[in-house]
Amino acid sequence: MSIDFVVNGERVEVESPGSRRLLDVIREDLGLTGTKEGCGEGECGACSVLVDGAVVDSCLVPVAQVADQEVRTVEGLAGPGGRLSILQLAFLETGGAQCGICTPGMLMAGVAFLESGAAATDEAIREAIAGNLCRCTGYTKIIEAIALAAERGAGGEGMGAGAGADTGTGTGTGTGGR
Repeated sequence: MSIDFVVNGERVEVESPGSRRLLDVIREDLGLTGTKEGCGEGECGACSVLVDGAVVDSCLVPVAQVADQEVRTVEGLAGPGGRLSILQLAFLETGGAQCGICTPGMLMAGVAFLESGAAATDEAIREAIAGNLCRCTGYTKIIEAIALAAERGAGGEGMGAGAGADTGTGTGTGTGGR
């Protein structure tokens, strides 16, 4: 079956059984491996992507369900030249990236929250990321990152993509390219 949809601003056409998981199409067919599989049962949020602006667990979504829709993955957050978005920079600055398994899903939940225009209170952020599990040190640094991004004006179209550093050079992030 031929399925057309938009991924990170680019129209794609995939040949796949319609019942195949969106997660598998994203990772295997499109080569976008930033989206992670955690539990494969929709419980952990590691595979979260945005479909027409709404957070979904891509491990539960049949690819046919996204026909003619817009899918955003973590790869779609960076700007030209790999410049990190305001939210990505905030995750680095606060230590919210931690081990990296939950990070892509947390970033996507954070994007959806920031783009909603809701007030960035700790309680509201906790609610926004409630579908995403972190098994490292907890949620404090993640909440701080989303709040910092909100404070810095993240939330518009593109999440401030390109507002930060060019990840290819390591300059401007204070991370030395790490």
